[in-house]
Amino acid sequence: MPSHVSQARSQALGDLLRRTAQRDGDKLALISGPTRLTFAQLDEIVDRTANALAARGLRHGDRLALLCHNDWQFVVVAQATARLGAILVPVNFMLSAGEVAYVLEHSGAVGIVAEDALADVAVEAMGIAGWTAPRVLGWVALGGQAPRDGWEDVRDWTRYGDATPPAVLVADDDPLRLMYTSGTESRPKGAMLSSRSLIAQYCSCVIDGSMTVDDVEIHSLPLYHCAQLDCFLGPDLMLGATSVILPAPDPAAIIAAIEAERATKLFAPPTVWIGLLRHPAFDAADLSSLRKGYYGASPMPVEILRELRERLPGVDLWNFYGQTEMAPLATILRPHEQEARAGSAGRPGLFVQTKVVDDDGVEVAVGEIGEIVHRSPHATLGYWNDPDKTAEAFRGGWFHSGDLGVFDADGYLSVVDRKKDMIKTGGENVASREVEEALYEHPDVAEVAVFGLPDPKWIEAVTAVVVLRDGASVSADELVAFCRGRLAGFKTPKRVEVADALPKNPSGKILKRELRERYAG
Repeated sequence: MPSHVSQARSQALGDLLRRTAQRDGDKLALISGPTRLTFAQLDEIVDRTANALAARGLRHGDRLALLCHNDWQFVVVAQATARLGAILVPVNFMLSAGEVAYVLEHSGAVGIVAEDALADVAVEAMGIAGWTAPRVLGWVALGGQAPRDGWEDVRDWTRYGDATPPAVLVADDDPLRLMYTSGTESRPKGAMLSSRSLIAQYCSCVIDGSMTVDDVEIHSLPLYHCAQLDCFLGPDLMLGATSVILPAPDPAAIIAAIEAERATKLFAPPTVWIGLLRHPAFDAADLSSLRKGYYGASPMPVEILRELRERLPGVDLWNFYGQTEMAPLATILRPHEQEARAGSAGRPGLFVQTKVVDDDGVEVAVGEIGEIVHRSPHATLGYWNDPDKTAEAFRGGWFHSGDLGVFDADGYLSVVDRKKDMIKTGGENVASREVEEALYEHPDVAEVAVFGLPDPKWIEAVTAVVVLRDGASVSADELVAFCRGRLAGFKTPKRVEVADALPKNPSGKILKRELRERYAG
């Protein structure tokens, strides 16, 4: 009887698509290149794939790595593992073989699904990890290459003979995802997310982000990252909205897809929004279908926000702030708050409680800077095989984000900096974002990153690396002088470098660690 009750009350991640297919089976679910799948078709091939994986020995609690660019097959494998209660381990496709090997070893994965173009990396990683007989080797033929010996084409799994829904009972807090954080340390941590974490987060996104069944959304950021996968794709599958999968956040492809599919919704970090605004096809394109725009991953420069409002006046904008361990949404700045609260991360989401604390965990007063902490069902179950880091992150019964922030009197949160990115110069603290905002006011500046570098006099010197707009010409000294008129002396950059581009990860986040290494000394 208890198991029957649990089955009747099931609300696991793998149930969501099935319920959508029952409601809206004939509705278009996925567009991915030439592939178009309705919700009924997607639901069926997910069941077939899950049964194919089960026949190859994948079981509840097993970890399966997925190394692949965006594609409909990525979605199928992610949904199929959820139906088996297996734990999906999405892997950053920018990692080296050694870094992939660490993920394979640390997670204890029993198999890997890899895109053909990434097969060499996967095979090398498997060798480094000492794999001898993995249970699952899946091949995603995005480049059209036939599977290597011992590998199986994922498309064959989608045609597996058994389409019966798997009879696996998945509990609310069984881990279903192991998301490896980009991290600030030498080794990334594996954040465990459950159905409870993810579904609560989906509901917060849907309600606070005004998402609806009528949305047609462009998904161009990497699906291995929880921002695109779980703030946007997951809610779309739950609601019954249509998802357009693009392989990468290429501005020309995004613009073309909005026009061709009459897309209504787009998420992109500020760097990608900037790329769209600067693309020569932007002004001539018919983007009139676009109604909802979301940004996150890093703060939106105020000047870019103003430009977006001017050039896309029919688009409502939301700022989603959070991190992997929050599945990932924590706070939201809504459309009617964008101008009055420009630069703010907004207020806590529907299922989130947030406060700002000092080093002892004591809540600080309004207007004072401290570490941002959360309580929420969104939160990770902890870090895989790392009880010490889990205990540290959850000390005092709150999840500690590692971000510094400040609340104003109306309850709006501003993220000041990562703790590690706060620049300590000449006995003063400088938030890199404040300096970046000042430089973005310069008409010739397209992108900027500010960070601290070791300095014998200042301890850390405020350093800026700037990318200029096409055709612009301005010297480093002129940019320093520009800042001096807007910032206190200790905040003004001691050094400005002009570069052709800033290093970014596939999610569009600027890699300040690489810049520190490049410009050190």
